Amino acid sequence: AFWFLLVAIIWGATNPFLKKGGSGIEKVKKQNFMLQFIAELKFLVFNWRYAIPFILNQSGSVVYYLTIAKADISLAVPITNSLTFITSTVVGRLLGEPAHSRWTYLGLAFVVCGVALCVSSKMA
Repeated sequence: AFWFLLVAIIWGATNPFLKKGGSGIEKVKKQNFMLQFIAELKFLVFNWRYAIPFILNQSGSVVYYLTIAKADISLAVPITNSLTFITSTVVGRLLGEPAHSRWTYLGLAFVVCGVALCVSSKMA
């Protein structure tokens, strides 16, 4: 469970940084698909505000891949994804993203309840 918690924190914490670091890519304009693709790739690779969170995010993916082989997938996936969602929401808010509506926070509460039900059903 520790490793899935770690993965969720890594993914959740890096998602808002990826969003922030990738801003401006919409201004990259080239005349054809291949040049556009190369220009966007160059923009992301050489932009440290995107590249560093991306590398950290991918390291979380490696840990997830190595850990999921030994875990109950019916618990691992919902726990990791729900905690990622919660962490992304909190970190995004701390980075200055606009406040979410009360419905978002109600949804977070439902996600926590749903995961708690999944875990408790496996424990019984």
